[in-house]
Order: sequence, then C-alpha cells, then structure tokens
Amino acid sequence: MRIATVVGTVTLNRCHPSLVGAVLKVAVPQDLESLAGRAELSSDILVVYDELGAAEGSQFALSEGGEAAQPFYPELKPVDAYNAALLDHLELRDL
Repeated sequence: MRIATVVGTVTLNRCHPSLVGAVLKVAVPQDLESLAGRAELSSDILVVYDELGAAEGSQFALSEGGEAAQPFYPELKPVDAYNAALLDHLELRDL
C-alpha cells in the first residue's frame, strides 16, 4: 500500500458495464521525500477507483494490482488501483 494525492477527476463518456456510476480520480503516488516536503510530486499518474469521496488535494492509502479488485469480490471490476482509506493526518518521524 502506498500514499497518493488526488490531482484531478476522470470523466468518461463510455465505460465497462461494471464501472457504470463509478468515481475515478487521477492521483500521484508519493515517496518519503515528497511526503516530507523535500521534493516535488513525481510525474507518475494513476487512475484510481474511489468510493470514499476523496477531494482534490486529499491524501489516501492506495491499493494496487490484484488487491485493488478484492473489495468488489465476487463481482470483480477491471481496476488496477483503489482508494482504500482517506488520510486525515500524516505524521513523519526521523528514524
């Protein structure tokens, strides 16, 4: 699981039947340097299935790969990334 930031919303005019009514967000995964404010956001962009209502600028826990489709079992959806949890507060400590 990684942390990502919402940077936009996806609007579809046609989609797979299992995604009708779905909310898709554009998100950028963050590494430790960008979370600490020492680096810019990466240029990697993901389209994420969002059932939790993440707003632009929100941070959330990102589930990817086969695990991203697990919340929909037994009716699997063709998704590669899923918003698993909204983050209210993030505290980084030096180890």
